[in-house]
Amino acid sequence: MTPELTVLALAALLQALQFVLYAVPANLELGPGYTMSARDRPPSREMSLRTARLGRAMDNHFEGLILFTIAVLVVTLGNQATGFTAACAWAYLGARLAYIPAYAFDLRPWRSLVWAIGFFATLSMILAALL
Repeated sequence: MTPELTVLALAALLQALQFVLYAVPANLELGPGYTMSARDRPPSREMSLRTARLGRAMDNHFEGLILFTIAVLVVTLGNQATGFTAACAWAYLGARLAYIPAYAFDLRPWRSLVWAIGFFATLSMILAALL
């Protein structure tokens, strides 16, 4: 398995971890009556700010994971894996790991910088595969 595919597998596990980090407090705060419902109505209580941020960080990783998966597929299927693309993949994963606390604890402007590192690492992988 290429390093890029390994990082993709780890990024998927990170997504699962983010789901747990969000779902557990959300279920505790909103109650199972709401979280097990069809959610046709707004919740009777609100989540804490940190729990809501963990949910948004999780959603943001879903969005980033789509582009990263494309990058890994382009690099791997195009036989363009290099040390540079592997380093970019690891940079993406490191950025996504750092993004969770940066978003949860509202660390501005670091949250945006960490996000940009992951985004540009992903774009760099695609560009490297094309060149």
